[in-house]
Amino acid sequence: MEHGVAHEAFDAGEARYELVVSVDARRSGQYNDAEKPRMRQRIYRVLESALAQAGVVRDAVHMEDRGDGVLMSVPGRIAVSRLLGLWMVEVHENLREENGSLLVPLGLRVAMHVGPVRHDSRGISGRAVDLTCRLADSSVARELLDREQADLVLAVSDSLYADVVQAGGKFIDPARFAPARLALKEGAVTAWFHLPGRPAPDTGALGPEEPGDGGVAGTGGVPAGVSAGAGGAAGAGGAAVSADPPPGAVDGGDPDSEAHEDDEDGDASVRYAAQGDLSVHQHNVYQQPVHIGRVTGAGPRKD
Repeated sequence: MEHGVAHEAFDAGEARYELVVSVDARRSGQYNDAEKPRMRQRIYRVLESALAQAGVVRDAVHMEDRGDGVLMSVPGRIAVSRLLGLWMVEVHENLREENGSLLVPLGLRVAMHVGPVRHDSRGISGRAVDLTCRLADSSVARELLDREQADLVLAVSDSLYADVVQAGGKFIDPARFAPARLALKEGAVTAWFHLPGRPAPDTGALGPEEPGDGGVAGTGGVPAGVSAGAGGAAGAGGAAVSADPPPGAVDGGDPDSEAHEDDEDGDASVRYAAQGDLSVHQHNVYQQPVHIGRVTGAGPRKD
């Protein structure tokens, strides 16, 4: 016992590579004060029962309460594939069983990533924790859960997909995951999304949000950073791309608006006068046909 205590004290604050899991409830703000305790009980019942069903000892898993969800970390001695595979299957089945008697079903957004985690007396921290929480809270995860009327959506980091998911395994089918490019506060990242029990979701059909708000930066083959005018710039895959307008782009709402921009050599000026929508695109590489501008009328769109 004394050896174990000394070992834990020595390790305090040191980074350990662990699986981080973030679980958030859908629209938790819509639960009133009387309903929230029951919602929280359901979340813990679903997650902890699934740990037992997957053969993962509860005491081996660090678990923090987040009010409307749970933050977990799993030590490296427990196979990540067990959590990605069997545990997720059991979580989904337990959630379906819980929802069978509910008028308003409980929806969960789950995210996973492996990285260095630091433990202290109050919980865990590190970039791996931050990224995992961002993925669970991303607009893609939220929209998939609503659009598909699903009970559960899983988001995994690009590195976790490459290291574990892509190889497949029991209850892990990489063909059922779809990528999406996210513009997070820390920068653009790729994540992979999965709806248990369903084919790979169509992440290309999701609408854009402003970068920095956890929104999708596009997956339809158009590189992130392409500026979209009021009509949007949509690739063949249907994914709209949104970004801050480049210097020189002006709001078409003011017919007298003008802007100036130095050219690429920095020794000349370009002048724009906008009578309507204006979108400036320079030095872009388009991987698929792209429509730039507003689509009007009922006729077919021409790329």
